[in-house]
Amino acid sequence: MRVVLHQPEIAGNFGNILRTCACFGLPLSVIEPLGFPLARKDVRRAAMDYGARVELSRHPSWADYAASPARRVLFTTRGAAPLTGFAFEPGDHLVFGSESSGVPDAVHAACDVAVLIPLAAGARSLNLSNAVAIAAWEALRQTSVR
Repeated sequence: MRVVLHQPEIAGNFGNILRTCACFGLPLSVIEPLGFPLARKDVRRAAMDYGARVELSRHPSWADYAASPARRVLFTTRGAAPLTGFAFEPGDHLVFGSESSGVPDAVHAACDVAVLIPLAAGARSLNLSNAVAIAAWEALRQTSVR
């Protein structure tokens, strides 16, 4: 199981996701460009001392990341499969897009399945770090990895 962020834009969200990955024991891949420098104090503040506990892989492009074999599960508001009925597998890569625009159509098409986290009527989307925490917890719960 791995968390994958496609071009995240907000340092605080990235720091929170680093902390979530550290607490759940999940590796994290980040696909550049980022909307912030990784050394920024906002990342360090949000991640606290957990950042060093995460296996972090940086990829200069989607093509570079996609060279690794995995089932890619995209979390998107355009998802067809609701999280409540989706079956995860232990080797899944949980893919999330940027805060403002999600993922480009080519990345969407390259993922094996698009999952939707159900929200209340009229709600547009969750904060990225919250969506990662919900998805990661459910994936780990189902696969008994934790």
